[in-house]
Amino acid sequence: MNEILRPTTESSPAVVAGLPVLSVVVPTFNERDNVIKLFEKLQATLKGIAWEVVYVDDNSPDGTWDVVRELARRDGRVRCIRRIGRRGLSGACIEGILASCAPYAAVMDADLQHDETQLPKMLSLLQSGAAELVVGSRYIEGGSADSFNKQRASASAFATEVAKRVLGVAIADPMSGFFMIRRDRFEQLAPQLSTQGFKILLDIVATAHGKLKAVEIPYRFGSRLHGESKLDSMVALDFLGLVLAKLTNDAVSLRFLLFAMVGGTGLFVHLGTLFIALRVFELPFAEAQASGAFVAMTSNFILNNFLTYRDQRLKGFAILRGLIAFYLVCSVGLFANVGVAFSVYDQEPIWWLAGAAGALMGVVWNYAMSGLFVWRKR
Repeated sequence: MNEILRPTTESSPAVVAGLPVLSVVVPTFNERDNVIKLFEKLQATLKGIAWEVVYVDDNSPDGTWDVVRELARRDGRVRCIRRIGRRGLSGACIEGILASCAPYAAVMDADLQHDETQLPKMLSLLQSGAAELVVGSRYIEGGSADSFNKQRASASAFATEVAKRVLGVAIADPMSGFFMIRRDRFEQLAPQLSTQGFKILLDIVATAHGKLKAVEIPYRFGSRLHGESKLDSMVALDFLGLVLAKLTNDAVSLRFLLFAMVGGTGLFVHLGTLFIALRVFELPFAEAQASGAFVAMTSNFILNNFLTYRDQRLKGFAILRGLIAFYLVCSVGLFANVGVAFSVYDQEPIWWLAGAAGALMGVVWNYAMSGLFVWRKR
């Protein structure tokens, strides 16, 4: 390791030319074996360009941040942002770009699957004014995603088609994780972007509503060598939530939609538990109803901790504290639900309208109070 990290004899372009022209933002999680390999590739392909690389690490258990920090001590073009208590590729990319100081910012993975040799071409397109966003595309002529297995290729193709048809996205590869953007244009869009999920490019393009001049260039998506994928089993729900959020013009957040979706599953859990309690255990209705509510609240807490708030996931003893707080929050939410439902029914005696209004009030209350008292930002 010490031999690899020897100070380079090459002069740092960032020092010679002043501020960097290009910031390469690299989100990482358990990528310690790739950090130096990627830096060496960037160093080789960006000769003559003033650049920096910003590794944004989600407190990797393998100590990726420590490797980056050691490298940063030896080369001023390397920076490290270590995030504690937060997870997610989109949030990491947003923080990295906003923390950069170059007029142009590229996003690429640390897993060596993106083709860094395309960076000078991407930068040239931005500097010439031909584009405000340049996307490394796998799905135009000359591009390839042959390294995908059949399942991932099908999922990517389906998500791309949904993004195009539902959100009106015009580019061929809105799911790409390899792109470069003018920093000033990104800053205009940043307040409307979701820090959750993995599809930061799709969020950018959908948020811009066609007002971002985009150009795609082909590249061949490589095979992962080390580390672990930043995509998890919940990425499909993240994608669905992002699409729904953009359809509502961000009137509701991705996190709220996930919270509401979890609440929807809780209804089925409640009814299932109620049926079992009444038919199998022959409990009185009041006790069966209480059992259904208790089991549904418990399942909702587990799913929200695993999915909706996984970037702030409670662990250890904090789970018990959070569960008790969630019971209290949802109990108050139940009173809010019933109160609003009765109020609406008095004004307009339509049962389904009153029920829907009460349910909406309940989920809004539970969501707001859960963020304050259960999954507080640490």
